[in-house]
Amino acid sequence: MSAFTTGPVFKDFGPHAPVEGIAQVPADTEFAHSFDVAKPGDEGQRNRGFESAARFINMHVAAGVPEDNIRIAVVVHGPAVLDLLSAEGWSAHGKAGENPNAAMVREMLDHGVQFIVCGQSATAQGVTSGELIPGVEMALSAMTAHALLQQQGYTLNPF
Repeated sequence: MSAFTTGPVFKDFGPHAPVEGIAQVPADTEFAHSFDVAKPGDEGQRNRGFESAARFINMHVAAGVPEDNIRIAVVVHGPAVLDLLSAEGWSAHGKAGENPNAAMVREMLDHGVQFIVCGQSATAQGVTSGELIPGVEMALSAMTAHALLQQQGYTLNPF
């Protein structure tokens, strides 16, 4: 039996496991953390990089950090940009079925997670801002987005 569960914030994604023998994360802890995602999800699957951001939130809230103390940004570039297409954008780019990331991304946006697309990658992929899931932001580049986030005190996930 797996010790991994979802929740308490995202019930359908972001699995995490409790870790025995560690102290509770102090309730006054604040996180401003960014994720860099360039790899797209496998065909028909959610993007693992996006889900890692949800896991970060779920596991820290489960460990006692208030959700309001967690700010997350996901900077997306390369072919992963296509994982942020709206239904119209998805079909316009020749993708079959529905974007398997759409519901997850919308729920994460509703919880204050920022998704920032590299404008250079979007241009290279032929994606316009109007084709993105509503609420997804466009930056000049992923490098620009990371530099601005770091100026705002965000740490960068190292993997």
